[in-house]
Amino acid sequence: MTTPNFVFVVDTKYRPLLPCKPSIAKRLLNAGKAAVWRRYPFTIILKKEVTEAVEPMQLKIDPGSKTTGLALLHGARVLWVAELTHRGQQIKDALEQRRGVRRSRRNRHSPYRPARFNNRTRAKGWLAPSLAHRVETTLTWVNRLRNLAPVASVAQELVRFDLQKHENPEISGIEYQQGELAGYEVREYLLNKWGRQCAYCGSQDTALEIEHIQPKSNGGSNRISNLAIACHSCNQKKGAQDVRDFLAKKPDVLNQILAQAKRPLKDAAAVNSTRWALFNRLKATRLTVTTGSGGRTKFNRCSQGIDKSHWADAACVGETPSLEVLASQPLIIKAKGHGNRRLCRINKYGFPCSKARKSYDIPWKTGDIARHDSGVVGRVVVQNAKRLEVRVNGKRTGGKLEQFIKLFSKDGYSYG
Repeated sequence: MTTPNFVFVVDTKYRPLLPCKPSIAKRLLNAGKAAVWRRYPFTIILKKEVTEAVEPMQLKIDPGSKTTGLALLHGARVLWVAELTHRGQQIKDALEQRRGVRRSRRNRHSPYRPARFNNRTRAKGWLAPSLAHRVETTLTWVNRLRNLAPVASVAQELVRFDLQKHENPEISGIEYQQGELAGYEVREYLLNKWGRQCAYCGSQDTALEIEHIQPKSNGGSNRISNLAIACHSCNQKKGAQDVRDFLAKKPDVLNQILAQAKRPLKDAAAVNSTRWALFNRLKATRLTVTTGSGGRTKFNRCSQGIDKSHWADAACVGETPSLEVLASQPLIIKAKGHGNRRLCRINKYGFPCSKARKSYDIPWKTGDIARHDSGVVGRVVVQNAKRLEVRVNGKRTGGKLEQFIKLFSKDGYSYG
């Protein structure tokens, strides 16, 4: 059974207070002591000023390539959780499409023009737009939550797998290398790298073991690039054989394993490229910033029996006491953009083939969230000056302006 998030509360001076239970917020609204200030995330504003000191809260972040987990904690109590879905891949695809269109047009009209790709310079700390988007959207929500709750510190999962400590155990002592947390680091990395299935036979519904691709008896090392995941049967059959001898009759599987052994994870590479940029941006907010590794996050979550999810990983980042999960129904936030990148359609040659989108003198914009008289709630598409349309799960519900009630003005995100 899931429990809803706590409700954000600000006083009449817009000072953030501790979130309250939905039942308390409902009583305040019914009694006329508060009003709805913001619908996503749901926030009420009191009609009086609160002068008492407010206890601080901690915001925990689990950065991800596609989805970032967010959790607000008051001590050991989890009061508010969310999952932020990025649109990095959409940005990458759009930029590649634009590059192809421009390149094709230049080749047709100015093939004599010299190449200028070596004239570009990049600022220090530059990130690709699809990667910078992940950092910017996360920072956007950190700042929003600071305005809605008394956030005093931030905990971020800085490194997914702390592999350097396994390559060189003397970095922080042999006790860490041989500790229980070290096993979580290695196993979690290998499970992600090999798709949680046996590298040799592909079986999934069985216990998996760590296996040396090149046996230690033949000079193999304990480096991560020499480790794979195998079922018990394959691990016993291979024994001390060289992987090339063991898979001599399966050349396709052999080539795949040798390539996969040194192939980085795409999502892990994207996350690792942005974690430090996010960390430095968080420090610039002058909040207290602490960090933790992905292995520690999983160790905390498993030891407390919490089911895996993005918000749960965020709540378990860093040094975490025994948690009291009071909110387990996350706010689903999806980045949608503002729709200003391309204002008209283009043909296959890269030329505009339609008029620029027309703006109407009405209090509606495409992307607003509204409710139709039929009860359907979703993002609005402005069709003309007199008609709107709400699209939910492929179904379109249209009508006149007076048939819609605006719930939330567009801010580049959708909510669920």
